[in-house]
Amino acid sequence: MISVDVALARSDFALDVAFEGGQGITALFGPSGCGKTTVIRLVAGLERPDRGRITLGDTVLTDVERGVRLPPHRRRIGLVFQDALLFPHLSVATNLAYGRFFTARERRRVERDAVIAVLGIGHLLDRRPATLSGGERQRVAIGRALLTSPDLLLMDEPLAALDDDRKLEILPFIEHLRDAFAIPILYVSHSVEEVARLAATVVRMDKGRVAAIGAPAEVLAPTGLASATHRFEAVSVVTGTVAGIDEAYGVTTIAHPAGSIVVPGRLPRAGASVRVTVRATEVTLSRERGTATSVRTALAGRIEAVTTDGGPFALVTVLLDGGETLYAYVTRLGFDALGVAVGDRISALIKAVSIDERGLAGLEAPEERKA
Repeated sequence: MISVDVALARSDFALDVAFEGGQGITALFGPSGCGKTTVIRLVAGLERPDRGRITLGDTVLTDVERGVRLPPHRRRIGLVFQDALLFPHLSVATNLAYGRFFTARERRRVERDAVIAVLGIGHLLDRRPATLSGGERQRVAIGRALLTSPDLLLMDEPLAALDDDRKLEILPFIEHLRDAFAIPILYVSHSVEEVARLAATVVRMDKGRVAAIGAPAEVLAPTGLASATHRFEAVSVVTGTVAGIDEAYGVTTIAHPAGSIVVPGRLPRAGASVRVTVRATEVTLSRERGTATSVRTALAGRIEAVTTDGGPFALVTVLLDGGETLYAYVTRLGFDALGVAVGDRISALIKAVSIDERGLAGLEAPEERKA
């Protein structure tokens, strides 16, 4: 377990955070400039806090009061940054070996062959970094970090430098390493889809402080009516099981107690549990399911709350059949025209094209991405 309780003051920024992360992925989430990367640098030992304490299991990494500050190379932490930072003159195999070389033999818990298999880089071993795609380079960088047999893996926006296709390529590999190796991960991102898909715990940061800690569905949900700009950040996270794939149309149907959810792409493993991230601005409310529409997803529920502030928008909280919560941003004009109120039954319509594939666990990459 990683435990962080630190403060750091700069001329233009103040950080004061406290949180704990366990097994799996703990995501630091928030807008640019909120202090996520600074936390990563403090945990890695690349910066010194003004006060506080950082522990990893039974090991004290930093304790300002006691004058303890382990140097970075003794912290047993693997680092993965936005840029892969591979040695350009070395092959993939030698880059991987570099991570293992500086780890004492008795501490080598992570096997090279297992890392190569999980990350799918066996066919790249003889190549140089310049010949790899961005996604391939980042997978090699992750492999190099894993082969140090770290007690903690720090990933600082590892997908930020990649285009959307490469992000979709590498996300399944991050899931696989999360599940295959018993190494906790501290993961920095400002992408709500990445966080909802990967994280067990989300630490939401704002202006150098911790705003909320909890499961993705709790922390990523809107806490009230957002500003006109921030309404696009309001999301719901609902969970269903893979029911089937329509190969002819390239979509997957996810079963949910409130109805079927149709998403783009092919999700393998029928019966597997899947988190689906839905932006509140992409939900349409209807009194009836209706048939004269191209929308294939209609989730049944009951209106639990309506939040307004006299402006043009209303945030509608829908308690779905089955117990999960879905949020919808609509205009007050549109909501009033429906003639419904708190307690009434409602149908929430969601276009498949509005669901970002990055938020879907287990998504199969199209054939052209599997090289």
